[in-house]
Amino acid sequence: MLLLPQGRLPLNIFEPRYLALVQDSLGQGRFFGMIQPDPAAAKASPSVLYGMGCLGRVSSFAETEDGRLLITLTGLLRFQVRQELPLHPGGYRRVRADYSRWLADLGGGAEPPIDRPALMSALRPYFQARRIEANWEAIGKLPDPMLVTTLAMVCPFDPREKQALLEAPTPEDRARTLVTLLQMNALGGPDASPSGRPS
Repeated sequence: MLLLPQGRLPLNIFEPRYLALVQDSLGQGRFFGMIQPDPAAAKASPSVLYGMGCLGRVSSFAETEDGRLLITLTGLLRFQVRQELPLHPGGYRRVRADYSRWLADLGGGAEPPIDRPALMSALRPYFQARRIEANWEAIGKLPDPMLVTTLAMVCPFDPREKQALLEAPTPEDRARTLVTLLQMNALGGPDASPSGRPS
């Protein structure tokens, strides 16, 4: 799964280590990060992560009768992993993160324009090839930045492609990368790119 700045990711938390993570975060500002596993290193060790992730804040949560937590994680800013720390007693992984390169993710400036016609021209054949039903009216109402972020997070790109979207330096770069991925994956049909798995 991919979390991007300003993106909203609904999560169904049921594994004990992730329940411990979320419960701890709720008592300490509601923050935790998400990082994808690195498929290039999977043969050597499935536990190897990419060196870059995104910090999120729990913006909503509810507990079910069977003990699960239903949360929404809202992305804040990206980070580089500087060091992996010892495993938390609750079973979840911890890192020392460096946010210094990505403070612009916090916003405050003018939203850069994107080539929306190019994006929509790439999106329609991609959805058609993937047999994805779309609410085009709702899509048309989304502001440019939210459209790019939402598509980057929900489209079933593979982990390497999702990581490329995360690591795109600027919103304009991310929009261009998204258009390229939509065009490439539209050519391969519904099985061109497996979806990522949660980290």
